[in-house]
Amino acid sequence: MLLFRWIVTLLLLMAGVSFAFYVGTGQVRYRRFGLMVLKWTVIAACAFFSVLLVGRIA
Repeated sequence: MLLFRWIVTLLLLMAGVSFAFYVGTGQVRYRRFGLMVLKWTVIAACAFFSVLLVGRIA
């Protein structure tokens, strides 16, 4: 559980830094990378919480 929290925190931080680089430089590749990291972070979090929910139900 603690490992998952650290991974999600670092991924969200990486997406935030990428968006900051996009704002600073205006290069679209930073925005694209930030959106990709954010999308996969949300997907992984949804999968993790669905596993926790199924574990509670069972």
